[in-house]
Amino acid sequence: MDAHQHNQSLHAGHTGHGGHGGHAARVTWAMAAQATLHCLTGCAIGEVLGMVIGTSIGLHNAGTVVLSVALAFVFGYALTMRGVLKAGLPFSQALKVALAADTVSILVMEIIDNAIMVAVPGAMDAGISTVLFWASLAFSLALAFILTTPVNRWLMAKGKGHAVVHAYHH
Repeated sequence: MDAHQHNQSLHAGHTGHGGHGGHAARVTWAMAAQATLHCLTGCAIGEVLGMVIGTSIGLHNAGTVVLSVALAFVFGYALTMRGVLKAGLPFSQALKVALAADTVSILVMEIIDNAIMVAVPGAMDAGISTVLFWASLAFSLALAFILTTPVNRWLMAKGKGHAVVHAYHH
């Protein structure tokens, strides 16, 4: 699938931010999953990097979580901004679009990711060379994807979240 076909599939049935005349845009589960996967990419980069750095240097679990969350937001916003900057938006406008598009999605993912990592006994203390650490992290990211997809679908149907970015993908 080329970029044009990808954009057409993302925008199939999309009638704009919130639809016309107060009607919600038609948002498919595939569109919501694609938006969630995009968001998860940035989150996962930051989350994994934060967990690996924090665990490796012996940060307390709270410090590791803070680092992971901060990096997830940085990488999540950066990936979105990359696309809208390519579309010609100035940096300040691209930042506003990224904040509007990704904040709720990243927040939901980070709550799930980090709650799982903290809840699995010994996962964060196991070290990066263990199956427990990596299995817990993979499970937390998969669960975050599953639970955040309906949130993104709802936001997109309201013309919020990733629907804000769609105008710049053409």
